[in-house]
Amino acid sequence: MQIEDVKLTARSNPSQRIIAAAIIFAFLYFASDVVVPLLLAVLIAYFLDPVVAVLERIHIPRALGALVVMLGVTALFAGLGYLVVTRAEQFLADWPRYSGAMRHVTTAFDRQMTTLEKGVEAISPAPEKGRTPARAVEPPPVREWLLRGAGSLYSILVVATFVPFLVFFMLAAKPRIWKATIDLFPDEHRERVRGALEQVSLMLRSFVAGNGLIAIILMLLSWGFFLLIHLDNPFLLGSVSGVLNLVPYLGAVLAWIPPFLIGLSQWNTVGPYLGIAAVLTFLHFVGLNVLMPAIVGRRVHLNALAVTAALLFWGWIWGAIGLILAIPITATVKVICDYSEGWEPVGRWLGE
Repeated sequence: MQIEDVKLTARSNPSQRIIAAAIIFAFLYFASDVVVPLLLAVLIAYFLDPVVAVLERIHIPRALGALVVMLGVTALFAGLGYLVVTRAEQFLADWPRYSGAMRHVTTAFDRQMTTLEKGVEAISPAPEKGRTPARAVEPPPVREWLLRGAGSLYSILVVATFVPFLVFFMLAAKPRIWKATIDLFPDEHRERVRGALEQVSLMLRSFVAGNGLIAIILMLLSWGFFLLIHLDNPFLLGSVSGVLNLVPYLGAVLAWIPPFLIGLSQWNTVGPYLGIAAVLTFLHFVGLNVLMPAIVGRRVHLNALAVTAALLFWGWIWGAIGLILAIPITATVKVICDYSEGWEPVGRWLGE
């Protein structure tokens, strides 16, 4: 009887794991307003920790050093935000010109679609008698779009409000949190846990620093290209292009959209748009395949399949912020698998 019970328990383990995984993913989906700020704070704290450690070595208390670092980072982002807002004001001042060009393009597109629909109706068979014609799907009301926008704005405000405080507390209490985390495990496993935490720390720090440097390089290159072709608002477009190009694969296409919209008021031929698409795609290719391996190195060694699957999954779970967090989350999972007995094959599968 005992043997049968053991076999039954062993058979139920896979289903229990599937149920546990489903519960975890459901929690990540429904608790995104809590989980996402925590993950962003962890990512930023790992990046800023070396600066706090340097201040601690020169006999500045860790809490005071964390406060000084956070104030410096806040001032830096405030300065960058001021530059972007200044350029954005110029863009808003020119918006009537851009909106008129977009309205002209949209009207021409609607006219072509109407002509196409009439041609299809002319050659399609007449509807059967007694059959109710299909009703056109009405667009969602404006109130629904406003509610969606309010929800997104709420998420941004939550992140902007809580993340700085979370980062400060994580930096100030980092040694205690580190020790308490290691003490959660038995003595025989603590050395492996310490190694895994150090590897995760090194990987996340390299990832954030490398991506920040690559974003600056791509921003400057995009800015210079937009200046060369005399596109309006080159600094603002270059900044957006540099950030979007950090999103693997999708960023190359997303980076096309802002210069395309601005170019509607300047160009009436297809050539400039093809040139923008080609140059931004080339910059994305260089950033992903040349700069990323050279700067970030082998700290984040995930294969292309793992990266693509991670982008799809975390983008589906959390949207745009999921695309940003997909690679560090997956790389952290890989490090944990590498240091966990029985999970090494999963780590090898995720790796290069």
